[in-house]
Amino acid sequence: MRQDELRPSIGARHKRKRVGRGNGSGHGTYSGRGCKGQKSRSGGKVRLGFEGGQLPLIKRLPGKRGFINAFKKEYSIVNVDKLNIFPPSSEVTKEKLFEAGLIGSLKHPVKILGTGDVHHSLFVKTDKLSATARKKILSAGGEVKEI
Repeated sequence: MRQDELRPSIGARHKRKRVGRGNGSGHGTYSGRGCKGQKSRSGGKVRLGFEGGQLPLIKRLPGKRGFINAFKKEYSIVNVDKLNIFPPSSEVTKEKLFEAGLIGSLKHPVKILGTGDVHHSLFVKTDKLSATARKKILSAGGEVKEI
């Protein structure tokens, strides 16, 4: 006989475990299920996260409630009165606000809100303005441009 005829296929071939066929088979009496208990019975399964009747971890932790909008736009907010640090007739941009330390990051768009007053004219280029901020900048003799 040739070598390849002795081995019909590559890999080990194990016989299927036949349980409940007498103690001589090694899988008799309890048929590999141990003694008593929920997992020894037919249909005895436990659901995912079951802790034997103890209050499960998923119920012990406070739930994450509410709705989180994945498409929410976060703005860096600056009030109008903070713009007084810029000299009269200067241009106010996102980069200049960042350099002045009025916003923490250039990652988010900037929105200017109307709290406070502007004392001199400024040329403001920003992503968004509130109606009161726009009115206050224009009334101080400035210009506004939304990008």
